[in-house]
Amino acid sequence: MNYFFFSMFFTLSHIISYFIAGIASYLFSKDMYTGGERTLDFLVDPSEGDEAKFTAYKVLPAQIVRGLLMSVVLYPVLGAIADLSFTTQFLFFTGLMYIYTDLSSAVPFPSNIEGQVYMKKRHLTKHSFLKPQIEIIIYSVIFGILVSLFAF
Repeated sequence: MNYFFFSMFFTLSHIISYFIAGIASYLFSKDMYTGGERTLDFLVDPSEGDEAKFTAYKVLPAQIVRGLLMSVVLYPVLGAIADLSFTTQFLFFTGLMYIYTDLSSAVPFPSNIEGQVYMKKRHLTKHSFLKPQIEIIIYSVIFGILVSLFAF
């Protein structure tokens, strides 16, 4: 297995999926992220100039680092994954990303298990749980397809 090749395609798949899911999600969940009454007021408001600029410069480098770190962790099991069918690889990577990058994340957020335990009730609305789920599902499915098609 060519680890460099795997990490490059894994990271590229992550970045493409991340941006597509983020843009698609923002179209129907903008209310969570912008304005004075936004649900997720602890995050940067992309409509506020200086904050948004600062974040914009960091997002791509951050996603490159995330993609590389996530790919390296899989090195010990790449041979076994490569032997799986496309469908099984797709289900594996889609489930892996959905579970590990969101639902079971150790950092509390309204859309994950830790958030349901540790966040204040004002952040735990039905829509603050469901809207991010749509984004992570879009991300996970696109990612699962791309990695399964191109990384092996």
